[in-house]
Amino acid sequence: MSTSSLWEILESVDCARVLVFGDVMLDRFIYGTVERMCPEAPIPVLNVERTTRMPGGAANVARNVAALGAQAILVGVVGADEAAEDLRSSLAETPSIRAHLIEDDSRPTTLKIRHLADRQPILRTDVESRAALDPEVARAALAAFGAALRDCQIVILSDYAKGALSDAVTAQAIAAARAAGRPVLVDPKSRSFEKYRGTTILTPNRAELQSATGTECASDEDVVAAARTVLAQKICDTLVVTRGKDGMSVVRADGTVSHIRTVASEVYEVTGAGDTVLATLAVSIAGGAELGAAARLANIAAGIVVGKFGTATVTAPEIMTRLDSLGEHHAPDTHFTLADAMRLVTHWRDLGLRIAFTNGCFDLLHPGHVALLNQAKQTADRLIVGLNSDASVRRLKGAGRPAQNALARATVLTSLKAVDAVVIFEEDTPLKLIEAIAPDVLVKGADYSVATVVGAELVSRRGGRIVLADLVPAHSTTSTIDRITAAGKV
Repeated sequence: MSTSSLWEILESVDCARVLVFGDVMLDRFIYGTVERMCPEAPIPVLNVERTTRMPGGAANVARNVAALGAQAILVGVVGADEAAEDLRSSLAETPSIRAHLIEDDSRPTTLKIRHLADRQPILRTDVESRAALDPEVARAALAAFGAALRDCQIVILSDYAKGALSDAVTAQAIAAARAAGRPVLVDPKSRSFEKYRGTTILTPNRAELQSATGTECASDEDVVAAARTVLAQKICDTLVVTRGKDGMSVVRADGTVSHIRTVASEVYEVTGAGDTVLATLAVSIAGGAELGAAARLANIAAGIVVGKFGTATVTAPEIMTRLDSLGEHHAPDTHFTLADAMRLVTHWRDLGLRIAFTNGCFDLLHPGHVALLNQAKQTADRLIVGLNSDASVRRLKGAGRPAQNALARATVLTSLKAVDAVVIFEEDTPLKLIEAIAPDVLVKGADYSVATVVGAELVSRRGGRIVLADLVPAHSTTSTIDRITAAGKV
Protein backbone atom coordinates (compact mmCIF):
# COMPACT_ATOMS: atom_id res chain seq x y z
CA MET A 1 0.00 0.00 0.00
CA SER A 2 1.38 3.42 -0.97
CA THR A 3 2.04 6.21 1.49
CA SER A 4 -0.72 8.29 -0.08
CA SER A 5 -3.15 5.46 0.71
CA LEU A 6 -1.94 5.38 4.31
CA TRP A 7 -2.53 9.12 4.49
CA GLU A 8 -6.06 8.60 3.21
CA ILE A 9 -6.63 6.25 6.15
CA LEU A 10 -5.25 8.79 8.62
CA GLU A 11 -7.40 11.52 7.09
CA SER A 12 -10.55 9.40 7.57
CA VAL A 13 -10.04 8.46 11.22
CA ASP A 14 -12.23 11.29 12.47
CA CYS A 15 -15.17 9.09 11.47
CA ALA A 16 -13.92 6.14 13.56
CA ARG A 17 -15.71 5.27 16.81
CA VAL A 18 -13.89 2.95 19.20
CA LEU A 19 -15.26 1.36 22.39
CA VAL A 20 -12.58 0.75 25.05
CA PHE A 21 -13.37 -1.46 28.06
CA GLY A 22 -10.92 -2.51 30.76
CA ASP A 23 -8.70 -1.50 33.63
CA VAL A 24 -8.68 2.27 33.90
CA MET A 25 -6.08 3.92 36.08
CA LEU A 26 -4.41 7.22 36.86
CA ASP A 27 -0.72 7.85 36.25
CA ARG A 28 0.79 10.49 38.51
CA PHE A 29 4.30 11.85 37.93
CA ILE A 30 6.21 13.64 40.69
CA TYR A 31 9.19 15.53 39.31
CA GLY A 32 12.09 16.93 41.25
CA THR A 33 15.83 16.91 41.81
CA VAL A 34 18.12 14.97 44.12
CA GLU A 35 20.92 16.89 45.80
CA ARG A 36 21.56 14.78 48.90
CA MET A 37 21.00 11.44 50.54
CA CYS A 38 18.63 10.91 53.46
CA PRO A 39 20.50 10.89 56.84
CA GLU A 40 18.12 8.22 58.24
CA ALA A 41 18.68 5.66 55.46
CA PRO A 42 20.77 5.26 52.26
CA ILE A 43 18.06 6.64 49.99
CA PRO A 44 17.91 9.85 47.91
CA VAL A 45 15.89 12.85 49.01
CA LEU A 46 13.66 14.11 46.19
CA ASN A 47 13.05 17.87 46.22
CA VAL A 48 9.60 18.01 44.61
CA GLU A 49 9.19 20.66 41.92
CA ARG A 50 5.92 19.73 40.21
CA THR A 51 3.30 17.00 39.92
CA THR A 52 1.36 15.99 36.82
CA ARG A 53 -1.30 13.39 36.18
CA MET A 54 -2.78 11.69 33.12
CA PRO A 55 -5.08 8.79 32.29
CA GLY A 56 -3.46 5.37 32.30
CA GLY A 57 -4.31 1.80 31.39
CA ALA A 58 -7.54 1.52 29.40
CA ALA A 59 -8.01 5.26 29.88
CA ASN A 60 -4.70 5.84 28.11
CA VAL A 61 -5.87 3.64 25.24
CA ALA A 62 -8.93 5.90 24.92
CA ARG A 63 -6.64 8.92 25.09
CA ASN A 64 -4.57 7.49 22.23
CA VAL A 65 -7.72 6.90 20.19
CA ALA A 66 -8.72 10.53 20.72
CA ALA A 67 -5.21 11.82 19.93
CA LEU A 68 -5.44 10.17 16.52
CA GLY A 69 -8.61 12.16 15.84
CA ALA A 70 -11.19 9.41 16.43
CA GLN A 71 -14.06 9.18 18.92
CA ALA A 72 -13.55 7.00 22.02
CA ILE A 73 -16.16 5.52 24.35
CA LEU A 74 -14.53 4.40 27.61
CA VAL A 75 -16.05 1.96 30.11
CA GLY A 76 -14.24 1.18 33.35
CA VAL A 77 -14.47 0.98 37.13
CA VAL A 78 -13.03 3.44 39.68
CA GLY A 79 -13.13 3.85 43.43
CA ALA A 80 -14.76 6.60 45.45
CA ASP A 81 -11.55 8.55 45.99
CA GLU A 82 -9.43 11.50 44.96
CA ALA A 83 -7.72 9.55 42.19
CA ALA A 84 -11.12 8.89 40.57
CA GLU A 85 -11.91 12.59 40.60
CA ASP A 86 -8.51 13.37 39.09
CA LEU A 87 -9.13 10.75 36.40
CA ARG A 88 -12.58 12.11 35.57
CA SER A 89 -11.20 15.63 35.43
CA SER A 90 -8.34 14.57 33.18
CA LEU A 91 -10.63 12.69 30.79
CA ALA A 92 -13.01 15.65 30.64
CA GLU A 93 -10.22 17.69 29.07
CA THR A 94 -10.63 15.60 25.90
CA PRO A 95 -14.13 16.13 24.43
CA SER A 96 -13.76 13.20 22.03
CA ILE A 97 -13.64 10.75 24.96
CA ARG A 98 -17.05 9.76 26.34
CA ALA A 99 -16.34 8.10 29.67
CA HIS A 100 -18.66 5.76 31.61
CA LEU A 101 -16.82 5.16 34.88
CA ILE A 102 -18.66 2.85 37.29
CA GLU A 103 -17.95 3.70 40.93
CA ASP A 104 -17.13 0.93 43.40
CA ASP A 105 -16.44 2.18 46.93
CA SER A 106 -15.07 -1.22 47.95
CA ARG A 107 -11.90 -0.81 45.85
CA PRO A 108 -9.43 2.00 45.14
CA THR A 109 -8.91 3.61 41.79
CA THR A 110 -5.77 2.06 40.36
CA LEU A 111 -3.04 4.66 40.84
CA LYS A 112 0.59 4.51 39.71
CA ILE A 113 2.85 7.19 41.16
CA ARG A 114 6.24 7.65 39.55
CA HIS A 115 8.93 9.69 41.30
CA LEU A 116 11.51 11.16 38.94
CA ALA A 117 14.77 12.93 39.67
CA ASP A 118 16.01 14.96 36.71
CA ARG A 119 13.51 12.94 34.63
CA GLN A 120 15.05 9.63 35.72
CA PRO A 121 12.68 7.26 37.60
CA ILE A 122 13.83 6.51 41.14
CA LEU A 123 10.65 4.98 42.60
CA ARG A 124 7.16 3.84 41.67
CA THR A 125 4.36 3.28 44.14
CA ASP A 126 1.07 1.56 43.22
CA VAL A 127 -2.36 1.72 44.82
CA GLU A 128 -4.59 -1.03 43.44
CA SER A 129 -6.85 -4.03 43.89
CA ARG A 130 -6.46 -7.08 41.66
CA ALA A 131 -9.64 -8.71 42.88
CA ALA A 132 -12.41 -9.47 40.41
CA LEU A 133 -15.25 -6.97 40.36
CA ASP A 134 -18.15 -7.36 42.74
CA PRO A 135 -20.96 -9.13 40.76
CA GLU A 136 -23.24 -6.10 40.93
CA VAL A 137 -20.48 -3.77 39.72
CA ALA A 138 -19.58 -6.24 36.94
CA ARG A 139 -23.21 -6.28 35.77
CA ALA A 140 -23.26 -2.47 35.71
CA ALA A 141 -20.03 -2.34 33.72
CA LEU A 142 -21.28 -4.92 31.22
CA ALA A 143 -24.57 -3.04 30.88
CA ALA A 144 -22.67 0.16 30.04
CA PHE A 145 -20.52 -1.79 27.60
CA GLY A 146 -23.54 -3.36 25.91
CA ALA A 147 -25.30 -0.01 25.57
CA ALA A 148 -22.21 1.53 23.96
CA LEU A 149 -21.84 -1.24 21.37
CA ARG A 150 -24.44 0.29 19.08
CA ASP A 151 -22.42 3.51 18.87
CA CYS A 152 -19.04 1.98 17.98
CA GLN A 153 -17.39 0.26 15.02
CA ILE A 154 -14.74 -1.71 16.87
CA VAL A 155 -14.01 -2.84 20.44
CA ILE A 156 -10.81 -2.80 22.48
CA LEU A 157 -10.45 -4.82 25.68
CA SER A 158 -7.53 -3.40 27.66
CA ASP A 159 -6.52 -5.93 30.31
CA TYR A 160 -4.00 -4.80 32.90
CA ALA A 161 -4.87 -7.60 35.35
CA LYS A 162 -6.46 -5.16 37.82
CA GLY A 163 -9.75 -7.06 38.10
CA ALA A 164 -12.09 -5.33 35.65
CA LEU A 165 -11.69 -8.03 33.00
CA SER A 166 -12.20 -11.24 34.93
CA ASP A 167 -12.62 -14.47 32.96
CA ALA A 168 -16.40 -14.19 33.14
CA VAL A 169 -16.60 -10.48 32.27
CA THR A 170 -14.14 -10.90 29.37
CA ALA A 171 -16.09 -13.83 27.93
CA GLN A 172 -19.38 -11.92 28.13
CA ALA A 173 -17.90 -8.80 26.60
CA ILE A 174 -16.38 -10.72 23.67
CA ALA A 175 -19.62 -12.62 23.08
CA ALA A 176 -21.67 -9.41 23.11
CA ALA A 177 -19.31 -7.64 20.73
CA ARG A 178 -19.18 -10.52 18.27
CA ALA A 179 -22.98 -10.87 18.39
CA ALA A 180 -23.19 -7.17 17.50
CA GLY A 181 -20.79 -7.70 14.59
CA ARG A 182 -17.98 -5.68 16.13
CA PRO A 183 -14.33 -6.79 15.76
CA VAL A 184 -12.61 -7.23 19.13
CA LEU A 185 -8.98 -6.32 19.80
CA VAL A 186 -7.43 -7.47 23.08
CA ASP A 187 -4.22 -6.44 24.80
CA PRO A 188 -3.63 -9.50 27.03
CA LYS A 189 -2.12 -9.62 30.50
CA SER A 190 -3.30 -13.05 31.61
CA ARG A 191 -0.64 -15.78 31.56
CA SER A 192 -3.20 -17.93 29.76
CA PHE A 193 -4.86 -16.66 26.60
CA GLU A 194 -7.82 -18.98 27.07
CA LYS A 195 -9.89 -16.20 28.66
CA TYR A 196 -9.69 -14.24 25.37
CA ARG A 197 -11.29 -16.97 23.23
CA GLY A 198 -13.33 -15.43 20.41
CA THR A 199 -11.08 -12.39 19.99
CA THR A 200 -10.56 -11.02 16.49
CA ILE A 201 -7.02 -9.69 17.05
CA LEU A 202 -4.79 -10.43 20.04
CA THR A 203 -1.82 -8.08 20.58
CA PRO A 204 0.62 -9.68 23.02
CA ASN A 205 4.17 -8.48 23.37
CA ARG A 206 7.03 -10.91 22.99
CA ALA A 207 7.23 -11.74 26.71
CA GLU A 208 3.46 -12.29 27.01
CA LEU A 209 3.42 -14.65 24.02
CA GLN A 210 6.40 -16.51 25.40
CA SER A 211 4.79 -16.87 28.83
CA ALA A 212 1.45 -18.02 27.42
CA THR A 213 2.93 -20.66 25.12
CA GLY A 214 6.10 -21.68 26.90
CA THR A 215 7.95 -21.11 23.61
CA GLU A 216 11.16 -19.12 23.27
CA CYS A 217 10.43 -16.12 21.02
CA ALA A 218 13.89 -14.94 20.07
CA SER A 219 13.57 -15.10 16.28
CA ASP A 220 10.97 -14.56 13.57
CA GLU A 221 10.52 -18.31 13.30
CA ASP A 222 10.06 -18.68 17.08
CA VAL A 223 7.40 -15.97 17.16
CA VAL A 224 5.51 -17.49 14.25
CA ALA A 225 5.59 -20.95 15.84
CA ALA A 226 4.30 -19.61 19.16
CA ALA A 227 1.59 -17.57 17.45
CA ARG A 228 0.43 -20.59 15.48
CA THR A 229 0.11 -22.53 18.72
CA VAL A 230 -2.40 -19.92 19.90
CA LEU A 231 -4.19 -19.88 16.54
CA ALA A 232 -4.45 -23.68 16.56
CA GLN A 233 -6.40 -23.37 19.82
CA LYS A 234 -8.83 -21.07 17.95
CA ILE A 235 -8.49 -18.35 20.59
CA CYS A 236 -8.32 -15.55 18.02
CA ASP A 237 -8.25 -14.93 14.28
CA THR A 238 -4.96 -13.03 14.18
CA LEU A 239 -2.02 -12.21 16.44
CA VAL A 240 -0.12 -8.95 16.17
CA VAL A 241 2.98 -9.54 18.28
CA THR A 242 4.91 -6.47 19.39
CA ARG A 243 8.63 -7.21 19.63
CA GLY A 244 10.34 -4.03 20.82
CA LYS A 245 13.42 -3.23 18.73
CA ASP A 246 12.46 -6.02 16.31
CA GLY A 247 9.18 -4.34 15.35
CA MET A 248 6.08 -6.50 15.12
CA SER A 249 4.84 -9.70 13.52
CA VAL A 250 1.37 -10.31 12.09
CA VAL A 251 0.35 -13.97 12.03
CA ARG A 252 -3.09 -14.90 10.70
CA ALA A 253 -5.20 -18.02 10.92
CA ASP A 254 -5.11 -18.34 7.12
CA GLY A 255 -1.36 -18.97 7.36
CA THR A 256 -0.07 -15.61 6.12
CA VAL A 257 2.74 -13.96 8.05
CA SER A 258 4.36 -10.54 7.83
CA HIS A 259 7.18 -9.02 9.86
CA ILE A 260 7.32 -5.24 10.16
CA ARG A 261 10.61 -3.83 11.35
CA THR A 262 10.77 -1.06 13.91
CA VAL A 263 11.00 2.57 12.85
CA ALA A 264 11.98 3.96 16.27
CA SER A 265 14.85 6.41 15.94
CA GLU A 266 15.48 6.61 19.70
CA VAL A 267 13.91 4.76 22.61
CA TYR A 268 13.43 7.03 25.59
CA GLU A 269 10.40 5.58 27.38
CA VAL A 270 8.27 2.49 26.62
CA THR A 271 5.44 3.34 29.02
CA GLY A 272 2.14 3.05 27.16
CA ALA A 273 3.64 1.95 23.83
CA GLY A 274 1.33 -1.08 23.77
CA ASP A 275 -1.64 1.24 24.28
CA THR A 276 -0.55 3.27 21.27
CA VAL A 277 -0.24 0.17 19.08
CA LEU A 278 -3.66 -1.08 20.16
CA ALA A 279 -5.35 2.27 19.60
CA THR A 280 -3.73 2.82 16.19
CA LEU A 281 -4.72 -0.65 15.00
CA ALA A 282 -8.32 -0.14 16.09
CA VAL A 283 -8.66 3.37 14.69
CA SER A 284 -7.09 2.38 11.36
CA ILE A 285 -9.32 -0.66 10.94
CA ALA A 286 -12.39 1.36 11.90
CA GLY A 287 -11.24 3.92 9.32
CA GLY A 288 -11.32 1.29 6.58
CA ALA A 289 -7.76 -0.04 6.57
CA GLU A 290 -7.00 -3.68 6.01
CA LEU A 291 -4.89 -5.29 8.74
CA GLY A 292 -1.53 -5.02 6.95
CA ALA A 293 -1.87 -1.26 6.52
CA ALA A 294 -3.19 -0.85 10.07
CA ALA A 295 -0.16 -2.75 11.40
CA ARG A 296 2.22 -0.53 9.42
CA LEU A 297 0.65 2.58 10.90
CA ALA A 298 0.68 1.05 14.40
CA ASN A 299 4.36 0.19 14.05
CA ILE A 300 5.17 3.75 13.01
CA ALA A 301 3.10 5.12 15.91
CA ALA A 302 4.98 2.88 18.36
CA GLY A 303 8.29 4.12 16.96
CA ILE A 304 7.19 7.69 17.68
CA VAL A 305 5.76 7.17 21.16
CA VAL A 306 8.83 5.40 22.58
CA GLY A 307 10.79 8.55 21.79
CA LYS A 308 8.56 10.54 24.15
CA PHE A 309 8.59 10.76 27.91
CA GLY A 310 5.89 9.39 30.19
CA THR A 311 2.46 8.09 29.25
CA ALA A 312 2.42 9.70 25.82
CA THR A 313 0.19 9.64 22.75
CA VAL A 314 0.70 10.01 19.00
CA THR A 315 -1.30 12.14 16.57
CA ALA A 316 -2.17 11.48 12.94
CA PRO A 317 0.00 14.44 11.74
CA GLU A 318 2.97 12.97 13.62
CA ILE A 319 2.53 9.66 11.80
CA MET A 320 2.23 11.54 8.49
CA THR A 321 5.45 13.38 9.28
CA ARG A 322 7.24 10.13 10.05
CA LEU A 323 5.97 8.61 6.80
CA ASP A 324 7.32 11.66 5.02
CA SER A 325 10.69 11.47 6.77
CA LEU A 326 11.02 7.80 5.88
CA GLY A 327 10.78 8.81 2.24
CA GLU A 328 8.28 6.07 1.53
CA HIS A 329 6.65 8.07 -1.23
CA HIS A 330 9.87 7.57 -3.21
CA ALA A 331 8.83 3.99 -3.94
CA PRO A 332 9.88 3.35 -7.53
CA ASP A 333 6.41 2.38 -8.75
CA THR A 334 4.69 5.47 -7.38
CA HIS A 335 3.46 8.66 -9.01
CA PHE A 336 0.77 11.09 -7.91
CA THR A 337 -2.40 12.52 -9.31
CA LEU A 338 -3.20 16.15 -8.59
CA ALA A 339 -5.53 15.00 -5.79
CA ASP A 340 -2.67 13.01 -4.22
CA ALA A 341 -0.36 15.99 -4.56
CA MET A 342 -2.84 18.31 -2.87
CA ARG A 343 -2.96 16.00 0.16
CA LEU A 344 0.81 16.25 0.30
CA VAL A 345 0.71 20.01 -0.10
CA THR A 346 -1.82 20.42 2.70
CA HIS A 347 0.28 18.26 4.99
CA TRP A 348 3.51 20.07 4.15
CA ARG A 349 1.87 23.48 4.63
CA ASP A 350 0.66 22.36 8.07
CA LEU A 351 4.29 21.61 8.93
CA GLY A 352 5.39 25.05 7.72
CA LEU A 353 7.42 23.66 4.81
CA ARG A 354 8.22 25.58 1.61
CA ILE A 355 7.34 23.96 -1.72
CA ALA A 356 9.16 24.24 -5.04
CA PHE A 357 7.78 23.23 -8.44
CA THR A 358 9.35 22.49 -11.77
CA ASN A 359 8.13 20.67 -14.86
CA GLY A 360 9.17 19.00 -18.06
CA CYS A 361 8.96 15.91 -20.26
CA PHE A 362 12.03 14.28 -18.65
CA ASP A 363 12.31 11.77 -21.46
CA LEU A 364 15.62 9.86 -21.15
CA LEU A 365 16.87 11.48 -17.96
CA HIS A 366 20.33 13.02 -18.40
CA PRO A 367 22.81 15.10 -16.29
CA GLY A 368 21.10 18.33 -17.28
CA HIS A 369 17.82 17.08 -15.83
CA VAL A 370 19.52 15.92 -12.62
CA ALA A 371 21.24 19.29 -12.21
CA LEU A 372 17.94 21.12 -12.68
CA LEU A 373 16.16 18.94 -10.11
CA ASN A 374 18.95 19.23 -7.55
CA GLN A 375 19.00 23.01 -7.89
CA ALA A 376 15.22 23.12 -7.61
CA LYS A 377 15.26 21.08 -4.40
CA GLN A 378 17.82 23.43 -2.87
CA THR A 379 15.35 26.32 -3.12
CA ALA A 380 12.72 24.80 -0.78
CA ASP A 381 11.92 21.98 1.62
CA ARG A 382 9.92 19.88 -0.84
CA LEU A 383 9.96 19.55 -4.63
CA ILE A 384 6.99 18.62 -6.83
CA VAL A 385 7.67 17.79 -10.48
CA GLY A 386 5.01 18.25 -13.15
CA LEU A 387 5.44 15.58 -15.83
CA ASN A 388 3.92 15.86 -19.31
CA SER A 389 1.71 12.91 -20.23
CA ASP A 390 2.53 10.83 -23.30
CA ALA A 391 -0.09 12.65 -25.40
CA SER A 392 1.22 16.00 -24.24
CA VAL A 393 4.79 15.03 -25.17
CA ARG A 394 3.68 13.93 -28.64
CA ARG A 395 1.99 17.26 -29.23
CA LEU A 396 5.10 19.14 -28.12
CA LYS A 397 7.89 16.93 -29.50
CA GLY A 398 6.41 15.01 -32.42
CA ALA A 399 5.04 11.56 -33.21
CA GLY A 400 8.23 9.70 -32.27
CA ARG A 401 8.22 10.88 -28.70
CA PRO A 402 8.30 10.12 -25.84
CA ALA A 403 10.96 7.44 -25.89
CA GLN A 404 9.60 6.19 -22.55
CA ASN A 405 5.99 6.22 -21.42
CA ALA A 406 4.78 8.40 -18.56
CA LEU A 407 4.82 5.63 -15.96
CA ALA A 408 8.44 4.77 -16.78
CA ARG A 409 9.45 8.43 -16.63
CA ALA A 410 7.61 8.93 -13.32
CA THR A 411 9.29 5.83 -11.91
CA VAL A 412 12.74 7.18 -12.72
CA LEU A 413 11.95 10.62 -11.31
CA THR A 414 10.54 9.32 -8.02
CA SER A 415 13.71 7.31 -7.46
CA LEU A 416 15.71 10.55 -7.19
CA LYS A 417 16.38 11.91 -3.73
CA ALA A 418 15.62 15.47 -4.83
CA VAL A 419 12.08 14.63 -5.95
CA ASP A 420 9.29 14.45 -3.36
CA ALA A 421 6.31 14.01 -5.69
CA VAL A 422 5.53 13.63 -9.39
CA VAL A 423 2.25 14.73 -10.97
CA ILE A 424 1.42 13.65 -14.55
CA PHE A 425 -0.59 16.29 -16.41
CA GLU A 426 -2.41 16.07 -19.75
CA GLU A 427 -2.31 19.73 -20.81
CA ASP A 428 0.44 21.29 -22.88
CA THR A 429 1.48 23.53 -19.97
CA PRO A 430 1.49 22.99 -16.17
CA LEU A 431 -0.52 26.14 -15.46
CA LYS A 432 -3.40 24.18 -13.90
CA LEU A 433 -0.97 22.43 -11.52
CA ILE A 434 0.74 25.68 -10.58
CA GLU A 435 -2.62 27.32 -9.83
CA ALA A 436 -3.64 24.42 -7.57
CA ILE A 437 -0.31 23.81 -5.82
CA ALA A 438 0.61 27.50 -5.40
CA PRO A 439 4.34 26.79 -4.99
CA ASP A 440 6.59 29.10 -3.03
CA VAL A 441 9.28 28.71 -5.69
CA LEU A 442 8.89 28.07 -9.43
CA VAL A 443 12.03 26.70 -11.10
CA LYS A 444 12.93 26.45 -14.80
CA GLY A 445 16.20 26.25 -16.72
CA ALA A 446 18.19 29.36 -17.55
CA ASP A 447 17.32 28.92 -21.23
CA TYR A 448 14.02 30.59 -20.25
CA SER A 449 13.49 34.17 -19.12
CA VAL A 450 11.22 35.00 -16.22
CA ALA A 451 8.75 36.48 -18.69
CA THR A 452 8.51 33.19 -20.62
CA VAL A 453 8.13 30.83 -17.64
CA VAL A 454 4.56 29.48 -17.53
CA GLY A 455 2.96 30.45 -14.22
CA ALA A 456 5.62 33.00 -13.28
CA GLU A 457 3.18 35.89 -13.03
CA LEU A 458 0.81 33.83 -10.87
CA VAL A 459 3.54 32.70 -8.46
CA SER A 460 5.01 36.19 -8.21
CA ARG A 461 1.58 37.69 -7.52
CA ARG A 462 1.18 35.29 -4.58
CA GLY A 463 4.51 36.34 -3.12
CA GLY A 464 6.56 33.44 -4.50
CA ARG A 465 9.79 33.67 -6.45
CA ILE A 466 11.05 32.47 -9.81
CA VAL A 467 14.43 30.72 -10.05
CA LEU A 468 16.25 30.08 -13.31
CA ALA A 469 18.55 27.10 -12.79
CA ASP A 470 22.01 26.90 -14.35
CA LEU A 471 22.22 24.63 -17.37
CA VAL A 472 24.63 21.76 -17.92
CA PRO A 473 25.98 22.30 -21.48
CA ALA A 474 25.91 19.68 -24.24
CA HIS A 475 23.07 17.63 -22.79
CA SER A 476 19.58 17.28 -24.25
CA THR A 477 17.16 14.44 -24.81
CA THR A 478 16.73 15.29 -28.49
CA SER A 479 20.49 15.21 -29.19
CA THR A 480 20.82 11.95 -27.26
CA ILE A 481 18.05 10.32 -29.32
CA ASP A 482 19.59 11.67 -32.53
CA ARG A 483 22.97 10.12 -31.63
CA ILE A 484 21.35 6.77 -30.83
CA THR A 485 19.42 6.85 -34.10
CA ALA A 486 22.51 7.75 -36.09
CA ALA A 487 24.52 4.98 -34.46
CA GLY A 488 21.83 2.49 -35.36
CA LYS A 489 22.09 3.41 -39.02
CA VAL A 490 25.83 2.85 -39.24
